[in-house]
Amino acid sequence: MAVDVRDLIGRRGSSRAVRVAEPVPGLETAMARIPEERSVDAALLLESVVEGILASGPLESVMVLVCSRCLKPYERSLRVEVSELFVRGATPEDDEYPLLEGEIDIEPMIRDAVLTEMPFAPLCRPDCLGLCPRCGGDRNLRECDHDDYEQSQSDDQQAWKES
Repeated sequence: MAVDVRDLIGRRGSSRAVRVAEPVPGLETAMARIPEERSVDAALLLESVVEGILASGPLESVMVLVCSRCLKPYERSLRVEVSELFVRGATPEDDEYPLLEGEIDIEPMIRDAVLTEMPFAPLCRPDCLGLCPRCGGDRNLRECDHDDYEQSQSDDQQAWKES
């Protein structure tokens, strides 16, 4: 996603608004993803500063998540604010992004911002009961009748310890 910024380079204080809405492939973790057919919307303000070009504004999309307790997929909107600097001569080890020949590539910035905002252990709701460890049933739909089994195991263990 290259953006031409030749009109801003060397003109400190000048700025321009840019709107981009494109899919970004590979935005996924183990439990969260943005499907490749969905776009990431960016409403960025590009500003010429002494160091280079400052890109700031919101990124928005919709994530598909898998609940870490009940394993059901669900969707949630994503909004993350970015404020990143693009400079000449930046390398992958730097905190800034590269400014190359009058263009900035905003895809790495989008990828970094979105991936760090994706939850590690998403929950479909805070009180999700998850799956039954014995039968695998969804305890949000119905409560399992394994209390008698667990109690009889506990009684058997206690009897064994006493003998």
